[in-house]
Amino acid sequence: MTALYRLAFLFLLILGWFIASQFIGRNIIPTPLATLQAGARLFSEGRLLEATGQSLAVFLSGFFLATFVAIPLGAMMGAIRPFGKTLDVYVFALAATPRVAFIPLVIVLLGLGIEAKAFIVFLGAVMPILINTYAGVLAADKELVEMARSTGAPQTRIFSHIVLPGALPFVAVGLRIGATIGLINTVVAELYTAVTGLGGLLALYGNTFRMAEYFVIVICLAIIGVVMTEILRFIESRLGRWKMS
Repeated sequence: MTALYRLAFLFLLILGWFIASQFIGRNIIPTPLATLQAGARLFSEGRLLEATGQSLAVFLSGFFLATFVAIPLGAMMGAIRPFGKTLDVYVFALAATPRVAFIPLVIVLLGLGIEAKAFIVFLGAVMPILINTYAGVLAADKELVEMARSTGAPQTRIFSHIVLPGALPFVAVGLRIGATIGLINTVVAELYTAVTGLGGLLALYGNTFRMAEYFVIVICLAIIGVVMTEILRFIESRLGRWKMS
C-alpha cells in the first residue's frame, strides 16, 4: 500500500512539474519529456555514467571513513564517561562549524584529488554519526544494566548485549543523516576542488542555462540519496531483528 501511495505522489509531482514548465517557461523549468530526452542523451554519450561513478567513489570513500571513525569513537565516549565529558564540548563545537570553512585548508593539505574530496565528505558525515552514537550509548536502559551487573555479568558482555543493541536506532538515524550531508558535501567538494563528477556537470549546465541537463543531474543526486536511505533502512531492519533475537 505504501508503494502505491508513493507512486501516486510521484505522479502528482510530475504533473505539478509539467504545469510549472508551461506557466513559468521551458527555458527555466524544462518539461519532464525534455528532461527525459536530455537524460537519455547524456547516458548515451557516457557523461552521466562517468560523472556518477566519480561522485559515488568520492561519496562512498568519505562516508565509509566517517562510519569507521565515528561509531567506535562515539561508543567509547558514551561508555567511558570521563572521556565523553572531555570530548563532547569539542565535538559539538566542531559540529556547529560550517564545513565549507575547512575547504581551503583541506585543499592546501591534500590537493585537488579524490583524497581532498573524500575528506570533505568525511567532515560532513562524521558528526551526525558520532553524536547519535554517543547519545545512543548514553541512553542505555539503566535498569537492565544494573540487573546485568547484579548477576555478575562482565562489562564487555553488558556493553555488547545491552548497551550496543539499545544504541542501534540512534546509530541508524545518524547514518541516514550522515549520508544525506555527505552527499551534499560531495557536490560541494566537486565544485570547490577539481570540477568533476555530478557536481561538475551541475556547475557546467547551471552556468550555461542548459536546464534540461541541469534537472537530469539534480534528479540523479536525488535518486542516489533515496537509494542510500533505503539501503540504510534495510540494514537497520536487519539489525533490529538481530537485536530482538
